[in-house]
Amino acid sequence: MKLTTKGRYGLRAMVDLAVNTDDEAVALSQIAERQGISLNYLEQLVARLKKSGIVNGIRGAQGGYVLAMPAEEISVGDILRALEGDLSPVDCYELNSTDTPCGSSDICVTKYVWKRISDSINDAVDGIMLSDLVAESKKVQAEAGIRQVKQTNQTC
Repeated sequence: MKLTTKGRYGLRAMVDLAVNTDDEAVALSQIAERQGISLNYLEQLVARLKKSGIVNGIRGAQGGYVLAMPAEEISVGDILRALEGDLSPVDCYELNSTDTPCGSSDICVTKYVWKRISDSINDAVDGIMLSDLVAESKKVQAEAGIRQVKQTNQTC
């Protein structure tokens, strides 16, 4: 399974939003600039996240977006499914009942492979919470800051 830019950029934007929300709404233009994502594209992604109930929009001069619930309650799976849709590795009636029934599903052996892969993917992304990525982001930023100070001191 390969995620599109919707999933990759949307997840980056959500981490940015969660890291930079201090009881205030965050403007999409700020996220777009920090993440190097087109503002128009980011607006499309956030519309999907809003429709899924993951973010809320705040209107007005100090408007922007906030998480609709605590980061501890939002899984990476929630975000990716809002942006990408179903995360199944293949189109298979056994995995996604919205697909057209397959004429050989009764004798298909490979459906067990697709089911196990699909379950593993969903278990993995549902087991990682947005709060985990926020903590990791802060850790990486702190380490990067320490490295930058060391590199600066080495050049003096």
